[in-house]
Amino acid sequence: MIRTMTIEDYEEVYQLWQKISGLGIRSMDDSFVGVKRFLKRNPSTSVVAIEENKIVGSILCGHDGRRGCFYHVCVDTEYRLRGIGKEMVVVCMHALKKEEINKISLMAFAQNDSGNAFWNQIGWLQRKDMNFYEFALNEKNITTFNQ
Repeated sequence: MIRTMTIEDYEEVYQLWQKISGLGIRSMDDSFVGVKRFLKRNPSTSVVAIEENKIVGSILCGHDGRRGCFYHVCVDTEYRLRGIGKEMVVVCMHALKKEEINKISLMAFAQNDSGNAFWNQIGWLQRKDMNFYEFALNEKNITTFNQ
């Protein structure tokens, strides 16, 4: 079952994120306060996947009024290859369409082989005509990567 994520899901989602190899977790943006702020701004577009009464997948999904963006798309390794990831993506895409968003972006780390294979397999295009730039406004917002 796929449903809209709420802040009450945070602890279980965070535990899932910690299990995902290669996932980068930011100290501030991915904290309870950071995710609460994100969900307040985007109350109907993030999702969780529930199997056997536990959260086995999640997508933080939001938009800026023009373009949607996916963050932390993940499925517990024990539940992969069952269509859960694709189903979550489709639900998020419908939620964004409802809000009149016409394009979605996401970032996948280059070394994330399984993630990149997933996006290619379900028809997403890797852009090679753009460079991605980032500037940290708060150096305390540290990214750590799960092993």
